[in-house]
Amino acid sequence: MACGGPHFNGTSYDDGSLRFRTGPVPAGWRAIEADGTLLAFRDDQAPATIALNGRCGVDGDDVPLTSLTQHLFLQFTDREQKSQQELTLDGRAALRTELVGKLDGVPKQFLVYVLKKDYCVYDFWRIGDVGSGDATAFEGFVKGFATEQ
Repeated sequence: MACGGPHFNGTSYDDGSLRFRTGPVPAGWRAIEADGTLLAFRDDQAPATIALNGRCGVDGDDVPLTSLTQHLFLQFTDREQKSQQELTLDGRAALRTELVGKLDGVPKQFLVYVLKKDYCVYDFWRIGDVGSGDATAFEGFVKGFATEQ
C-alpha cells in the first residue's frame, strides 16, 4: 500500500477515514489486489479468496442486513442459500450467510458476514471452490473485527 495511503499492519487498518482491527491473518494468506475491497487475501492451500470491504454514509442507515447481503449476490446465478444467522459482531447485529452460486458458470462456495456500524457497512467474504477447505481461519479473522476511533 502506498505511503500516505491505506495502511494495514496485519491486525489494524487505517485509510484516514476508516479505522479498524481484524482477527489474525494466517501466515498462509497472501495479500492481493482486488477491486472494491479494502483488504484482500488469497489462501492458496484452501484454495479461497478472502476480502473485506467497508463504506460509510451510503446505505448504512435504512437498509436491512438481509437486503445488503442479497445485494452482494446479484451477479451470481443458481444461488442456493445453505444457512443464514444473525449474530453479534463488534457489539452490533451482523448477518452470516453461507451460499453456493455460480460465477461465470463456475460453482463457488461463499461465506459472507455483513455488519452495519456507525453509518458504515462492512462486508467480509470467503469465496472458494465448493467444499474448499476449512473456514476456521476466516471465522477468526472476522470475529476479531472491531472499529477504532
